[in-house]
Amino acid sequence: MRRFWVIGGISFGACLCFVALLVVGTYSAAAGIATAGGRPVGLAKGAVPSKYQALVQKWGVLCPTLSPAILAAQLYSESGWDPHIVSPADARGIAQFIPGTWATHGIDGDGDGDRDIWDPNDAIPSAASYDCSLARYVSKVPGDPVTNMLAAYNAGPGAVMQHRGVPPYKETQGYVKAITTLAKSFERPVGRVAPSQQAAGAIYFAQKQLGTPYLWGGNGTPDQGGRFDCSGLTKAAYETVGIELPRVANDQYNAGPHPSRDELLPGDLVFFSDDLTNSREIRHVGLYVGGGYMINAPFTGAVIRFDKIDTPDYFGATRVTKDGAASLPVRAAAGRPS
Repeated sequence: MRRFWVIGGISFGACLCFVALLVVGTYSAAAGIATAGGRPVGLAKGAVPSKYQALVQKWGVLCPTLSPAILAAQLYSESGWDPHIVSPADARGIAQFIPGTWATHGIDGDGDGDRDIWDPNDAIPSAASYDCSLARYVSKVPGDPVTNMLAAYNAGPGAVMQHRGVPPYKETQGYVKAITTLAKSFERPVGRVAPSQQAAGAIYFAQKQLGTPYLWGGNGTPDQGGRFDCSGLTKAAYETVGIELPRVANDQYNAGPHPSRDELLPGDLVFFSDDLTNSREIRHVGLYVGGGYMINAPFTGAVIRFDKIDTPDYFGATRVTKDGAASLPVRAAAGRPS
């Protein structure tokens, strides 16, 4: 029914020494910090747009197999929270139902007397209801009930029952891994978030760009004089360690779990927004280096530099993981690249 799809200062010398020490600390800290455990029902700050958060929170606990984070990961993957989108396969709205499936599984989520495929107040509850229906249908299949539910969502319950679990289809296995991984970006962590092993390399790249003039839309290519905008810099930094981030900052926010301010480590991405309730409104990103500072490409007329992160528009942080970045849907950058 639904598939991934393409839519359209301070002293440099002193600070570089400080960064070098912090980068070493990134690796030494790795052994002593536990990963978050359990299946929290809470959602990470701002991960779901505020106008949909209550719906996702409410309907994400409709059945034991579902969670708000799983539901959020599905909706984000399908539509990027756009209630007006239509796929090439005629999947419609925020939950990307095709009309035939909607006719069977769409529900009147807001109790207003109609079932509107375009209305998130109906579509989000319908997505949760459909997930739970699938979970019940494959409940006797061996294995993890969450992955079986997701596999049924992608390949159909018949395939899950036939193969006694996630079927050996590349697309379905990829879908299950992507959603379960992406869900970690939407969960509110219940413990310390594991450090990134790629952080030092990303910081090393960003250090070498210090003093380079900012360029809106800059990707650091030779024809652009090696210049970057904010998300172009963070994307390029993580590419050097084998992690492919999305082009725009608000999608980069979903590339891993979200450490709190007092848990930040060098290499975390730090984000800024005028709307602190909605990650889709993020407008700036930098690379945290420790001590309350980040390396960032700030704005036209400035150079890549160190800046403090503790400002009124500080939104939050993401600890990038390779699996987290790989789980993100591919979308063409639209509007402001950063």
